[in-house]
Amino acid sequence: MPALPSPTPPRAQRGADADSLASLHTRLIAWFEANARELPWREAGTTPWGVLVSEVMSQQTPVSRVAPRWLDWIQRWPGPHELAVASTTDVLRAWDRLGYPRRALRLVACARAVVERWGGELPRTEADLRSLPGIGEYTAAAVVAFAYRGRAVVLDTNVRRVLARLLGGEALPAPSLTRAERDRAADVLPADPATSARWNIALMGLGALVCRPTSPACEACPVRDSCAWRGAGYPTDAHAGRRRTQAWHGTDRQVRGRIMAVLRQAGDRPVPLAALVDVLVDVEDAQLDRALAGLVADGLADRMTEPAPGYRLPR
Repeated sequence: MPALPSPTPPRAQRGADADSLASLHTRLIAWFEANARELPWREAGTTPWGVLVSEVMSQQTPVSRVAPRWLDWIQRWPGPHELAVASTTDVLRAWDRLGYPRRALRLVACARAVVERWGGELPRTEADLRSLPGIGEYTAAAVVAFAYRGRAVVLDTNVRRVLARLLGGEALPAPSLTRAERDRAADVLPADPATSARWNIALMGLGALVCRPTSPACEACPVRDSCAWRGAGYPTDAHAGRRRTQAWHGTDRQVRGRIMAVLRQAGDRPVPLAALVDVLVDVEDAQLDRALAGLVADGLADRMTEPAPGYRLPR
């Protein structure tokens, strides 16, 4: 089980701040209870493994796209035992167009590790979860909070933005997660594990539905009167000059995605290189070579010299 919280409350929960912080918790959680999105992995009966799969699928992918794919995935591979023996072909085809298909292969590696090291039961602590392939700080904390109702600091993009505005008076957080952000989030985390889990998910919901990156619906915010950013007059993004923007069209990532679409359509049949060249006629040879090499290196495709069953990419 997750470690119990210390009986000594965090700094922000002591003295004069305690009442206002408790009010903040109450108002935001009440708003969430009335406005929570209906997501299949939040339904009663969802297993901890199902929660983990939803978190991996939702990384950099809108939940509207994730929900139907998650339902299909869990029906086919309800737990780590089933996914651990799945073929790469079936896994990548089921992942379809969720993006970043390496995540699908990491889920398989994670399932195998859970079966081999934990008897098929997902571990309950952040440290043990982070020892699994492909599971980082955020995902481990999210599983502890949302699957096991434990006390953990969950910091995704939405939560970081809400706390930056609400408590820091900033339009947007810094490009990279900082120690100060972690400390601030820990300071305002409710001491009770069950309440802290609701607080985390309420922050995420507020960031997704109200406190959006652009055009936030501030008048609909249940804690707008406590928002430092609003109180400061909505200052502009102090970190704007440090943010990198990356075009999508014409990038290696886009070419990789186009190749994957051809391979998925082919199913188990080998795809001749000439066929890829015909489909990707606008892609230069050097970029096509880079994209193919990257897919092979990531385990998303294989090169072969003779036709054979399975998910193969000849060269």
